[in-house]
Amino acid sequence: MSRVARIPVSLVKGVEAQIAAGQIVVKGPLGTLKQALHDRVHVKVADGKVSFAAADASREANAMSGTLRSLVAGMVEGVTRGFERRLSLVGVGYRAQAQGDKITLSLGFSHPVEHRMPAGVKVETPSQTEIVVKGPDKQKVGQIAAELRAFRPPEPYKGKGVRYAGETVILKETKKK
Repeated sequence: MSRVARIPVSLVKGVEAQIAAGQIVVKGPLGTLKQALHDRVHVKVADGKVSFAAADASREANAMSGTLRSLVAGMVEGVTRGFERRLSLVGVGYRAQAQGDKITLSLGFSHPVEHRMPAGVKVETPSQTEIVVKGPDKQKVGQIAAELRAFRPPEPYKGKGVRYAGETVILKETKKK
């Protein structure tokens, strides 16, 4: 059995999990998340804990039990505390402005770039050069942050572009004659 799957996921106060129709549903103060269950993993909800076990001794069942346990642990954390990803804009004239469910970026193009947020993901701009993406779903938050970064990834000579907070960009030396 997977070593990760041996540890049950404990449900904190205000969070409940249910298994129905081949999926697990986790409800909490920040929302509801769903995850499809694998047929080679047995999942049991009892006494405020969600436990996982491989249905057989195959490698796939062992791997999927640990994977499913990690996904459910992330779901429990997401509906209680939520996830956030911070981005920073580096460059002269690079700005961001959040308006409701969309963000407008000025990234040196001839036009502003607009990006809509999916349901459940919020975006904030504490300053013109900072973006904070928040939500209960870890995958969605990371995907939106990656999409925003992809509009203008940091270039290797001056380091201008959209980067994750704390990301270090290794600058190249310019060509010399």
